[in-house]
Amino acid sequence: MGKLFGTDGIRGVVNAGLDATLAYQVGLAAAVVMAKETGKSRPQVAIGKDTRISSDLLESALIAGLCSAGADVLHLGVVPTPAVAFLTVEMGADAGIVISASHNPFEHNGIKIFNSQGYKLRDALEGEIEEIILSGQLPALKTHGDLGRVIHKDEEEARAYIDHLVSTVDTDFAGMRIVVDCANGAASATAPGLFARFPKLHADILHAQPDGININNGCGSTHMEDLKAAVVKGGYDLGLAYDGDADRFLAVDEKGEDIDGDQIMAACARVLQAEGKLNGNAMVGTVMSNMGLHIFAKENGMELHCTPVGDRNVLEKMLEHDFVIGGEQSGHTIFRAYATTGDGELTSLQFLQVLHRSGKKASELVADCRRYPQVLINLPVESKEKKEEIMAAQALKDAVQAKEAALQGTGRILVRPSGTEALIRVMVEAQTEEAARACAEELVDVIKIL
Repeated sequence: MGKLFGTDGIRGVVNAGLDATLAYQVGLAAAVVMAKETGKSRPQVAIGKDTRISSDLLESALIAGLCSAGADVLHLGVVPTPAVAFLTVEMGADAGIVISASHNPFEHNGIKIFNSQGYKLRDALEGEIEEIILSGQLPALKTHGDLGRVIHKDEEEARAYIDHLVSTVDTDFAGMRIVVDCANGAASATAPGLFARFPKLHADILHAQPDGININNGCGSTHMEDLKAAVVKGGYDLGLAYDGDADRFLAVDEKGEDIDGDQIMAACARVLQAEGKLNGNAMVGTVMSNMGLHIFAKENGMELHCTPVGDRNVLEKMLEHDFVIGGEQSGHTIFRAYATTGDGELTSLQFLQVLHRSGKKASELVADCRRYPQVLINLPVESKEKKEEIMAAQALKDAVQAKEAALQGTGRILVRPSGTEALIRVMVEAQTEEAARACAEELVDVIKIL
């Protein structure tokens, strides 16, 4: 059995890689590791989940494992991933666990663990949990009064999270009209209540009827066609799109055009800079950040620091240098003044506030952060070992070098393995989409024969 934790927790198709037995073992092991880490015989662990049909199954197994090892569980129900991070700190819990596979299809699910400060569990502690499980040396079970118990906090703590989000803005959004796509995911439980807190804001809700299998299905931040059509047809000022666990936010302008994570971060960073709040005069992106964001930063006298893909890497860079804003093109944006992780609903409020105060249309607000045409091709591979073999191949390195030389500084190439799926991602930016696609397809052809 291989390593359990990937770049974003444990992921897999439920009952075909991730099952109740593994979830139970994770609960047992996590309780033991948290007890050791905190010195408490009865650690408290908050648990939240998204709307997948498998989330109840995994939640029950995790709770059984945690309670069997003597941990108490603070049950949050269906809430966004960032809500678990926030509420773990707010409630004084020793850890938080999220059951979600984010933007992936419904048959996938995952287990992600936060520490008591609301940050993703550090690698060493994930390693301890893995060692307990993979060694087969599971801990002795508690008995009698040492068993853990479940404390239900669902409605009470969901309100506390919404209160927190509302407290991060100081405008009433009067006169604005928006439409919000909840992806039939965790935002379905919080976004309607959140936007109802602003009575002068007209907000209509899409895709907030989860049935267990429709999460991310033709909706949300990975499928924005419905949202675009709704914005244009209804004459809205902005469309908001979250993913399944609501840690991502992307937008649609009044013309029905995409606003990506780079543009959202650029607009917010510019306001922070004007207010003297942009520490280091810098923001943090990733190697996937569009060339347009690099140019925007240069033209506005900002530094753009780029990390490997993953909001964990972005956050590490932010903490290292005390930067206040960072994010990914895919929609994870971190505002360190308010959150310890990417938060889609929080980011949407911040962006809405910037838009409302600007007096501009959304298309005008982001116009100076141009997006260079970008083509991303995801190529399935058979195994982790095959991914590693392909990435190490000299033929691929030579092909990338040749294509970079041909672009002559007018584009960018990134070939990388996915951290959560059996894919190699080929990304090319160029001055035209045709040039980017031709280059990407030629590199894919090279990979296919390796």
